[in-house]
Amino acid sequence: MLEVDERTPPLLVHEGENFRLERLPHGSRVIYPPDSLPGIKDLDGAIRRALLNPHGMDPLPELLTPGMRLTIVFDDLSLPLPSMRSPDVRQRIIEQVLEFAAAKGVDDVELIAANALHRRMTPAELKHIVGERVFRSFFPKHLTNHDAEDRENLVHLGNTHEGEDVEINRRAAESDLVVYVNITSTAMSGGPKSVAVGLASYRSLRHHHNVHTLQHSRSFNDPPNSAMHHSYHRMADLLGGHVKIFTIETTLNNDTFPSAARFLNKREWEWNYADQATYLATRRGNGLLKPAMRRRLWHKTEAPYGVTGVHAGAPSEVHPLTLKNVHRQQLTEVDGQADVAVYGLPYIGPYNVNSVMNPILVMSLGLGYFFNLYVNKPIVREGGVAIFYHPMPNEFHPVHHPSYIDFYEEILAETTDPAVIEAKYEKQFATDPWYTHLYRKSYAYHGVHPFYMWYWGAHAMQHLGEVIFVGADRKTAARLGFRAASTLNDALELASHTVGTSPSITYQHMPPLTLASVR
Repeated sequence: MLEVDERTPPLLVHEGENFRLERLPHGSRVIYPPDSLPGIKDLDGAIRRALLNPHGMDPLPELLTPGMRLTIVFDDLSLPLPSMRSPDVRQRIIEQVLEFAAAKGVDDVELIAANALHRRMTPAELKHIVGERVFRSFFPKHLTNHDAEDRENLVHLGNTHEGEDVEINRRAAESDLVVYVNITSTAMSGGPKSVAVGLASYRSLRHHHNVHTLQHSRSFNDPPNSAMHHSYHRMADLLGGHVKIFTIETTLNNDTFPSAARFLNKREWEWNYADQATYLATRRGNGLLKPAMRRRLWHKTEAPYGVTGVHAGAPSEVHPLTLKNVHRQQLTEVDGQADVAVYGLPYIGPYNVNSVMNPILVMSLGLGYFFNLYVNKPIVREGGVAIFYHPMPNEFHPVHHPSYIDFYEEILAETTDPAVIEAKYEKQFATDPWYTHLYRKSYAYHGVHPFYMWYWGAHAMQHLGEVIFVGADRKTAARLGFRAASTLNDALELASHTVGTSPSITYQHMPPLTLASVR
């Protein structure tokens, strides 16, 4: 934690595909993540030890037998962000699992990306995650994206005692063993519910991806008594009665940006002359590039993450160990809430990898993700103000986000109320044949996806008295129900009508990711 005074240098704030140096008022607090932890030096050895010494299950080789059906499931490109420099840790794990399987005479093996209602990954994106050798051996017949609308390849396993449908990928449901390979960057990644969510259909996902659940839960670090937590675990318990799952979860350090942009990994008072010069050159270069070229360059960024932990075995026993590593890297103690929270939003979120961060995704990244990176309670008090930095241009990727375009143009023109949107429009978009076709045959997110992104922000919308975007296109912000300001001072002037003229201010400095433990 840092309290801003006259000695504090200007602070870096992300704003989409650019960033700025901003002077916060004296007395403002700044939340930084802990120092980046060292990565495991012998990663292949650590993976092997985890597979041979799992938690709550027999060693992986003892679970493998000739003639069995083995399915390896892995997270899609929505994490980590930015993408991990090759070789991705999922590649290194999958290669070892396949070596054990080959040694045991297992030849019925399928690999499935757990992309749920996310867009299909391209062959190049799949190759980046699993590596050249695995890709060449299994693609396209035995290395696939999950298809949540392929009715012939979905199996309904039953209903929980609350009536929730559990419907997942047929291949996984009919396998003798499912090996799930994960990177956990937040508490919402991984855990017992991962297969039940990542390989699910809309019929299943609608039970917990809805306004009621998300208004009464947090996107991250859900308390055990939350509605979402209960729903996830009911489904996971039912799934566990049908499918044996051996999970391998990994955690990363905060080495988020490569050496060419190393200043982005540092606190501002740690910058040397080279860092200052790199900041100025990068900012000037950003300004000279056309938007499309600037976007392509940023999305080519690959992070030199170090792996801080590998745990394998029963999902319910592995995930608590994984979360300890996440908290060890990200958790910062914060004393009390503020009247105003400030967040800078970067160029990338889970749903615009190699794509465009459209206005709905900007909202979701800010109010659904960054706002919810806390433990116990938000960094801003109930009825307070959140100030986000992002230009929020009215831009959409026509291939990846077709239903987003119609959601923005048609639905938000009528209402921004999540409950009204859900009741009146969700089913129409979720079952639209054209959106379904684009999801299955092109590279589009499912027709219902913009609804879920809007619902992710429901908790923050309910909690906050006002939301202001610095640097945003005013018409676009207004369409979403928010206010736009040109500068931080202008934003604080607008906020004064809600929190007064001398508010307490907390800036959550990200990325790298910071998890605020608010007392």
